[in-house]
Amino acid sequence: MHSFPRLSSTVLDATDARGLAEFYRALLGLRYRRGDEPGADGTEDEADWLVLVDDEGRRVASFQRVDELPRSTWPTTEVPMQLHLCFIVDDPSDLEPHRLRAEELGATVLRRSEEPEEVLYVLADPAGHPFCLYTQP
Repeated sequence: MHSFPRLSSTVLDATDARGLAEFYRALLGLRYRRGDEPGADGTEDEADWLVLVDDEGRRVASFQRVDELPRSTWPTTEVPMQLHLCFIVDDPSDLEPHRLRAEELGATVLRRSEEPEEVLYVLADPAGHPFCLYTQP
């Protein structure tokens, strides 16, 4: 293995992904990844997945639309906080060794996706929290 995976972005679930993305965009001075801007596809439909990037184009936060999401009651535990982590592996040849290592450490593979623009594993940590390991060719 050449390097360790690094955190790519934090993904926040939201019933209104665009609204939450706009909040963080304004709060943190970020911008949309090209193609994720409001109306980029010629419509104003609700987006299912959006990514905010910094001035260098690095992912900072992503937003995934869900049909319903109970509001967290933190600091009490009736409804825990909702999020998952995404880790990018820079060298595509390192993805499989890192997946195997995650499994050796107690992770479970939930899903594998091989889209041409990114190979992705969704895993669950030992406590059941989902996270992604992926690479881009």
